[in-house]
Amino acid sequence: MKRRTHTLSPAATLRAMAAWTEVATAWTRMSLAAGEVIVRRSQRMATGSMSPPEAMGMVMEKATAFASSAERAAVAAARGGDPAQIARAALRPYGAKTRSNVRKLRK
Repeated sequence: MKRRTHTLSPAATLRAMAAWTEVATAWTRMSLAAGEVIVRRSQRMATGSMSPPEAMGMVMEKATAFASSAERAAVAAARGGDPAQIARAALRPYGAKTRSNVRKLRK
């Protein structure tokens, strides 16, 4: 049985590579920021300087980011976005929240 293959034009290949590189870069930035947030919050917990409202917010922000991420991914998919666009839309709320947390915790 002959296998059908689909090849992209060189320009389409470059666009796809650029799109996935952008997703990978956003993921890496978010991961680095999340690591810093974990370290800073762990220090606060270990020293007893984390307030109860901050601890509750730390838990609740995960559900909020997840809901926003799912919504953005669904909208991107419904608009006919390609997989990289959908991934980028899903990652955006997590990246925004981790950057916000880093800024707040560095003070």
